[in-house]
Amino acid sequence: VQLQASGGGLVEAGGSLRLSCVASGRTFSSGPVGWFRQAPGKEREFVAAIDMWTTGTRYGDSVKGRFTISKNNAKNTVYLEMNSLKLEDTAVYYCATRDARLITSALNRAEQYDYWGQGTKVTVSS
Repeated sequence: VQLQASGGGLVEAGGSLRLSCVASGRTFSSGPVGWFRQAPGKEREFVAAIDMWTTGTRYGDSVKGRFTISKNNAKNTVYLEMNSLKLEDTAVYYCATRDARLITSALNRAEQYDYWGQGTKVTVSS
């Protein structure tokens, strides 16, 4: 499966963006889809993930209450709605997936994901 992330851009602090992750080659399997981000000079950070079977979700502590992950099976797309954006949200955002299901406690582990998109850059300005 190939993943294409899009929707990034420049936004003022307090603003909103919606990222999209589209799968091609085949539909998303029952494995989870996760969003991770990496800011310059920092380690990759877990943002959010959704279980494609149960639609259960998990969020990183820094985005809880501000970001929402969702899916549209008909469009083979997973979204990341980002509200109340902060300067520290500036990063390249990557979507990832895997074929097999994953327990909720492991959804935040990047090493558990097998397929990664190319990333979309989000810049939050003051």
